[in-house]
Amino acid sequence: MFQKFIITSSGVLKFGHVYLHREMLEIGEDDCYGGGLWKIDHGRNAILLYGRSFDFGGPDFNYVRKIDWTGVGGKPLPLFYLPHWPNEEQMEPVYAK
Repeated sequence: MFQKFIITSSGVLKFGHVYLHREMLEIGEDDCYGGGLWKIDHGRNAILLYGRSFDFGGPDFNYVRKIDWTGVGGKPLPLFYLPHWPNEEQMEPVYAK
């Protein structure tokens, strides 16, 4: 199992521990606005998002309308996307619009 995230077609950013991003889609959903991997950075007390989904491509955070925190223990933390991972010098904040 891997720590992965997707942005569903209804704009929900979901976290999971799955083998495939596709496993996080609801029944009847067959597409999303991309995804990637995530990890908790205890030093920054934040969740770092990085990489891209092989199934759905890179994440498009412009479509995030809601964040489902259940996959990371239910506790909201600051979210940052690392566009040039593993280089952590550039971090972009992620939030629901």
